[in-house]
Amino acid sequence: MTELKSVGMHAPRAGRLGSAGILMGGLGLLLLSACTDETVIEVERPFFDEPPAAAGGALGFDEASVNLTVCGNCHVGQQSGWEPTDHADAFDVLGASPAESCTECHAVTERGNASEGQIAFASTHDPRYQDVQCESCHGPGATHVSNPDVDGSHPLASIAVPVEDVDGALNGCAECHGGSHQPIAEQWALSPHAEAVASPAGRPECQQCHRGQQILEAWGEEADYLEKDDAEHQGIVCVVCHDPHGATHPGQLRFPVETPALEQNLCARCHNRRALPDPESTRGPHAPQAPLLIGDAGWFPPGSNIDPGQILGTHGTDRNPRLCATCHLPKFQITDALRPGSTIESTSHFFGPIPCVDAQGQPLPFSEECDLAPPARSYKACTGGACHATEQVAFSALTAATTRIQRAADDLLELLEQVDPNLGSAGGEISSGDPFTVADGALFNHQLATFGSHSGRGSAVHNPFLVEALLLGSIEAVEEEYGVSANRSVDWKAELQRVLTNARAAR
Repeated sequence: MTELKSVGMHAPRAGRLGSAGILMGGLGLLLLSACTDETVIEVERPFFDEPPAAAGGALGFDEASVNLTVCGNCHVGQQSGWEPTDHADAFDVLGASPAESCTECHAVTERGNASEGQIAFASTHDPRYQDVQCESCHGPGATHVSNPDVDGSHPLASIAVPVEDVDGALNGCAECHGGSHQPIAEQWALSPHAEAVASPAGRPECQQCHRGQQILEAWGEEADYLEKDDAEHQGIVCVVCHDPHGATHPGQLRFPVETPALEQNLCARCHNRRALPDPESTRGPHAPQAPLLIGDAGWFPPGSNIDPGQILGTHGTDRNPRLCATCHLPKFQITDALRPGSTIESTSHFFGPIPCVDAQGQPLPFSEECDLAPPARSYKACTGGACHATEQVAFSALTAATTRIQRAADDLLELLEQVDPNLGSAGGEISSGDPFTVADGALFNHQLATFGSHSGRGSAVHNPFLVEALLLGSIEAVEEEYGVSANRSVDWKAELQRVLTNARAAR
């Protein structure tokens, strides 16, 4: 008996003979098998249904029922990575009768790519263009499919985040992830991530954290995009943290945020640079936040009985599973301008912890200054669950920790100025190169306690117990090494023991 089998294939139109004697190609595949031999029969099958003339060359779905895009016939890896993303069912969330203002971003249209004028769903309302598909970012693919080997036929997406006119004909994430509905792009543009290219991006040793293109390369991203070989630096743009081709982690993040393993934590891959003193330099800490959070930052004074990783605050434990993201990416309820009377939950992309808020309670840019107490600032991310009971409690804890740290830092600085009035400048006990001295380590701890422009608030949030212990241990070590003393008469050993006891209780 002869059996006729049909096997669906999606590959380039030009057929090729597979290892099993099966013709594989865009025409489709039929395998006619008998008891003693196999016969391959080529059956005419269009590579894809011809798109409507008004679609502007956009191809859309090949099989909408299984979310298979025409692009995915060849770009199998990107297709399989895209399928579990929120983009792949973006149209379904709109309901049965979506407004046109919504479909502009929930289907393939001219938004998000370099097309001019309406294309795809905007011009045809054909279901083949529903959802945020490949062409939403890359633009129409008809030219590329017709001439895939011709240079310049590849529709490359842009990673830039222009926000000067997010409602106009721009190219990139900002066309949809911006505006009054979800002001993510505008917030990002006012954040430090957008400004990261200002200076260090020109230095090769700094580019893996300060230049978007080099970060993507360092993280193994091989895809081509418009700005890949540009001399102009891109900042920490959307696709640095979010993977448009995959949903391995929530929010389409490239790496998880809910892991204390610094080599895998998304934020720690950059915010984990100079957390320990460099014997060859008097430079202070640089991006030490993640190691500080888990107790691995600073100079550990000999005899202080403090070990790396021993002292944690609650922010660095499983009571705060999102670690950095809890404070730096707080969520807010905002009024949805596209649906009057309704609100949506939006994740702030100012990246400012305990941000200043406006009269409506919405976050203000990272650089904005206001009173530290609520309601001028939002401590909502600090409350609930196993965290602080109320915003006022969180503020009180920060104030107390900052006061203790600043007082100890002032005492240590007083001692260091007695040892070496030049501090980190050339000459004296504190200097780069051998030997590395007690004063070198103590100065590093002072810088760790006061890094940034927040008068010690940063270290008080990331790990107040460790920072205070390092300062107290440094004071004791400097007094013993150099025979100097601070104006305040304090039993530093007893103070250090108090901090260690409190740290154990907090865990």
